[in-house]
Amino acid sequence: MCFLCELKTTTTSTEAPATSAAPVARRWHPRRGFLLAAGAAAAAPVLAQVDVGGSSPVRTLVPAEQLEASAKQQYSQVLADAKSKNALAPSDHPQLKRLHSIARRLIPFTAQWNPRVAEWRWEVNLIGSKQLNAWCMPGGKIAFYTGILDQLQLTDDEIAMIMGHEMAHALREHARERLAKSKATSFLLSGASALLGWGQLGDVAANLGTQLLTLKYSRDDETEADLVGLEIAARGGFWPEASVNLWKKMLGANSNGSPSFLSTHPSGNNRIQELQANLPKVQHLYEQAKQG
Repeated sequence: MCFLCELKTTTTSTEAPATSAAPVARRWHPRRGFLLAAGAAAAAPVLAQVDVGGSSPVRTLVPAEQLEASAKQQYSQVLADAKSKNALAPSDHPQLKRLHSIARRLIPFTAQWNPRVAEWRWEVNLIGSKQLNAWCMPGGKIAFYTGILDQLQLTDDEIAMIMGHEMAHALREHARERLAKSKATSFLLSGASALLGWGQLGDVAANLGTQLLTLKYSRDDETEADLVGLEIAARGGFWPEASVNLWKKMLGANSNGSPSFLSTHPSGNNRIQELQANLPKVQHLYEQAKQG
């Protein structure tokens, strides 16, 4: 889907074994990774502190249920492929447990952004790979790659900013909107809409193949995901300024000869400035969370 959606390697992924740590007394169920019925952890209604406007109505041309079902199927395929290469982290892997801990703090603050969250079952998995990558599919299916954790030496606060950003793409239904706009345009240009009817867009959602991992988001999508993710992370008690530090790390990695992350997504030259401008809006949320 995206690496912090905008920074994405252009090289072929190299799978690496995800070594496990010693077993611990309390373990996650194998391969279910991290599952949580979001409705049970939903926070009380709260007002958003960042301003991202309303979601685009065009997204409704693609049925959410079918898109989420397709995402679930594709997510399972990704995990199966990683497992076949011995690259899927076991339930007691220390980095996976770290991701689970962060996710548990963020998920309760997702419900305000999308009522469908009540039906989602979140999953978080870790894949051994040199890719600097992380993504969240529709329906709350999250994957991190060891490359992004290890090569950037991310703190928990920085991981929370990535996870919040990726969650925000799913919550704001950016994939659904991208697909709806793309397919609607194609239908109109071909005249197919007159013959097939808009209902055929439902079939598009049910037969996505690998599109969910290759969708390109707009600059507006990226800004929304940055700001919504920033607020979710702040409400979860993660340091807001870590968002700025994170992007400095990413841009530094790009300038130091790492694979070009910016080749497949809109550039974000003003990204850090946008985040800095919104830090005061969420600082009190962070302080409240730390006090609580």
